[in-house]
Amino acid sequence: MKILLVDDEELQLIRLENACKKVLPVDKYYKTTNPIKALEEGIKYDLAFLDIEMPGMNGIQLAKKLKGVNPQIKIIFVTAYDSYAFEAFKLHASGYITKPVNEAKIREEVNELGKAIELRKVNKVQVKCFGNFDVFHNGEPLRFSYQKSKEAFAYLIDREGSAININELNAILWEEDHPSYLRNIIADIKTTLKKIDASEVFVKRHNECFIDINKVDCDAYEYKKGNPDAIRMYRGEYMIQYSWAIFSED
Repeated sequence: MKILLVDDEELQLIRLENACKKVLPVDKYYKTTNPIKALEEGIKYDLAFLDIEMPGMNGIQLAKKLKGVNPQIKIIFVTAYDSYAFEAFKLHASGYITKPVNEAKIREEVNELGKAIELRKVNKVQVKCFGNFDVFHNGEPLRFSYQKSKEAFAYLIDREGSAININELNAILWEEDHPSYLRNIIADIKTTLKKIDASEVFVKRHNECFIDINKVDCDAYEYKKGNPDAIRMYRGEYMIQYSWAIFSED
């Protein structure tokens, strides 16, 4: 995740960085007192904390330009204004923080952003396992024709790329043997993924099938890699709509 910090006052910038690092311990922050330099880097930032009042280019102007480079960027303004004065800027922000900046204010705004930013990669299928299970593409929910198709996909995600025998999958979805139903489910998964040019995500070979885990972004997978964003997202709930789902944190 690439995070940009911009404030024309060096002391305020240092304070902002220190507070952010306590909440978002990423490898590198891009910080500058010159908003123009932030654009010269040509980096597609995931999240930006921007001071509003700056000479040359204010935070509102910088936010518009950053969104031109990456429309998915999240902007949090840092301002000395009272909340009523901030209404004029509201449409351009994901959030705002009033000065003086501290860890509690940073944490509150980051939590409001919802989904972990690092998991939002438009070239992959995004999978949310924490809480209710769901599948997204480019930020939009993936619509399967059958609820059992979604559950089958969830089970394959849960198995983390392991090849699953068709009989095992059938037993998970139904108490009785329904091979004809399962053929429809597999066909539905293939069709749904094909519509978004993601056919390679689901692999069917003979009597087995599995998910290519390198083709998806998944919060549970990122958790196990130690991704701080994914760790903060986990609240002890995992695919809660499925009775068979048990999350192992190891």
